[in-house]
Amino acid sequence: MAFNKFLVAISLLFFGKTYAQVDDNSPTYRNIGSNKYFRIHYDNDFFTNSDYYYSQGISLEFVHPAIHKFFLTKLLIQPAKAETKFGIALNDFGYTPTSISSNEILFGDRPFAGTLYLKTFAIATNVAKQRHISSAISTGILGPAAGAKKMQTDIHHWLDNITPKGWQHQIRNDVIINYQIDYEQQIWGFKNLVLLNAAAQLQADTLKDKLRTGVNFMIGKLNNPYRSSITGNPVKKQFSLYVYGAPNLNLIGYDATLQGGVFNSSSPYTIAAKNIERITFQANVGLIIDVGKLNLEYCQSYLTREFTTGNFHRWAGIKVGFLF
Repeated sequence: MAFNKFLVAISLLFFGKTYAQVDDNSPTYRNIGSNKYFRIHYDNDFFTNSDYYYSQGISLEFVHPAIHKFFLTKLLIQPAKAETKFGIALNDFGYTPTSISSNEILFGDRPFAGTLYLKTFAIATNVAKQRHISSAISTGILGPAAGAKKMQTDIHHWLDNITPKGWQHQIRNDVIINYQIDYEQQIWGFKNLVLLNAAAQLQADTLKDKLRTGVNFMIGKLNNPYRSSITGNPVKKQFSLYVYGAPNLNLIGYDATLQGGVFNSSSPYTIAAKNIERITFQANVGLIIDVGKLNLEYCQSYLTREFTTGNFHRWAGIKVGFLF
């Protein structure tokens, strides 16, 4: 209870009004030039005039060399000729159908779902080959135990908004064990002004089975993600200001937030496998500013429909990072 209230307080502190979307801290365009930092990420589709599907997203991220000693890092990719950052992130995400005013199951709509998990990750950069490899293992819970119902109910109560209905039909408790690998290779760059990368991602296990491929680009005054950031101290007076874009295609094998958990088949409502859209398109755009030891980001995302009776979806998010 205390932890949920802490997450709610952070949401209200940064956005005052609204409620809740999906963590992706590994791309080069989100690189922070240090191996010691703390970052808060908050997503909300309210900022794009919608309030459905991915309806809540808070991530608390901590990067520090000492995390290398955490036992789960032994399962991560650590290339011999790369500089590697180690971190953990606590992620709390919630999903709803297009309406939260009905106590009935909305068949053909997205099921209610919540996830709470710890993500242990390593971000390895090969400066010489301009290559970026990330790996992560996520462990946690899907279902009522994740607390998404209470989170949304508390926020609506504090804001004197309607009480959300329908959470009793959410996807039931199951275990999250997920492994993710991201790969980026620089294609072209011009000084510290333009950078173009090819990118791919693979997710597997009980939360999501997904393959993603695409490109990403950065334009502006860049903090080059392929320069050394592990040795020495971060630049105290660094400054960067740039925009980024990342269009990509997703090949979907399984999504537990739509289809229910792998081990627990008792969920009252899920999307059938035959109704899952196996290919989706997602585009992310954003603006990032680095000033001294402060990292700020505003981003927007667009996602095509994830199931046959669904709609496209848009959301926005803000990240605030602190170097130390």
